[in-house]
Amino acid sequence: MTAVAAPESKLTPAAVPVIPSTDAKVAVERSQIDSAAAGPVLIFFTTSIAWLLVASLLGFITSMKLHSPGFLADLPFLTYGRVAPAYNLALTYGWASLVGMGVSIWLMSRLCRVPLRYPGVLVLGAVFWNLGLVLGIGSVLAGKNTGIPGMEIPFGAAALMFIGYLLIGLWGAILYKFRRNAPVYISVWYLLGAFFWFPWFFGVAHIAVTMPQVQGVVQSVIAAWFSQNLSLLWLTPIGLAAAYYLIPKVVNRPIYSYNLASIGFWTFALFGGLTGMARLSGGPVPAWFVTVGIAANIMMIVPIVTVLTNFIFTMHGQTHMVYYSPTIRFTFFGVIAFAISCFVGVLASLRGFDSIVHFTQFQAAQQHLVIYAFFSMVMFGAIYYITPRLVGCEWLSASLIKIHFLGAAYGGATIIAMMAFSGLSAGLTMIDPDATFSQVIQIGQVYFAGSSLAYVFILFAHLFFALHFLLMLLRIGQPGGEPTLFANPGQETH
Repeated sequence: MTAVAAPESKLTPAAVPVIPSTDAKVAVERSQIDSAAAGPVLIFFTTSIAWLLVASLLGFITSMKLHSPGFLADLPFLTYGRVAPAYNLALTYGWASLVGMGVSIWLMSRLCRVPLRYPGVLVLGAVFWNLGLVLGIGSVLAGKNTGIPGMEIPFGAAALMFIGYLLIGLWGAILYKFRRNAPVYISVWYLLGAFFWFPWFFGVAHIAVTMPQVQGVVQSVIAAWFSQNLSLLWLTPIGLAAAYYLIPKVVNRPIYSYNLASIGFWTFALFGGLTGMARLSGGPVPAWFVTVGIAANIMMIVPIVTVLTNFIFTMHGQTHMVYYSPTIRFTFFGVIAFAISCFVGVLASLRGFDSIVHFTQFQAAQQHLVIYAFFSMVMFGAIYYITPRLVGCEWLSASLIKIHFLGAAYGGATIIAMMAFSGLSAGLTMIDPDATFSQVIQIGQVYFAGSSLAYVFILFAHLFFALHFLLMLLRIGQPGGEPTLFANPGQETH
């Protein structure tokens, strides 16, 4: 469903001939679209990368607290109970949401063939969003939060973010309404879904938990529904939309099957919103709540298989592109992580397995699989593809991109593995009637030191990425033309 267009590079093998575009109007149209979107999109990218650095630092502090409680113990605002939710907010709302909105606006403009008008509205939306987020994280670090897991941000800060989102999301709907005569691509379907799903669950959840009638168990139900939707109905559709655009675009090949893409989208939309109830397994809620959530998680196998099949067959015969194209390397890594995260989600939703890992770091591992290993890696690939088209020059150094990939991929995978192994070990110890609570803590701590070391690698990778992006903003890069690649065709790279 993503249109075939000029590839990212001249790497298309002879078996897939490249037909250069002779339509000057298309080139002019794309140039106008990129020029109109450049200001707002670069603001979204810049602020999101700033939040990524903040989240990386907070994540390192959070991990250190798990095995060295005395680390920064003299700073009350950096106690574990404050810094852990602040880290999640910075990662989810600061980095992931902002970069997702920037990529979404550019994709909608390109696929709907409509240049942005009144870009100041988008900039104002970004200001409101960031202002609300700063206020929210500041309140959490000051010890003033709602106390609801996953929804710690105060209502006033959430309201500012919601206003900012309305200014941004409305623009996505306007772009679709005024699209030129063109097919509605699968990427647009996922983006429109995200644009409409987010205000629904974000607004409803934050208003509901402030009502005096909503207390106790009901708050937990709303929090579980909200937390699952935040990753599954907000970030995941944006990540899939970007992957559906980038992979066919770079390999210069249409998506394998439109029918599979349609099945994947509609089953995702049907079952995705029901999966959150599985988080309440073992809690004081009606059993059918949890059963519906488990069934929905199992049915998510359908969109997982269709999406993965589409991407694999689209890449068939082109997998060598991961050796050359930064965009493909990051995106394909994210796609594989998406499949793993979904299958792990199905496994973790089953009552027998959940009874072991429910109160452990395993759930944090699941969250990082979606937000970092899948979504963030796809967004990195999107930034490497989009930014040169906005600033007029190519990335300065392939080595810096490679350092970023290695640090993000290996560091992120290590963090997720350490969290998962810690959760499994602690869970198996907890169900042992002869084990003591101190043994549970000690077993979990064995893995936290490895996680802290991995955060160091991630932090340095993100610093290199931020520096490289800053050079692009300053137009300190290679002249426009050939993209910055890991290697030239025919050269091996690892």
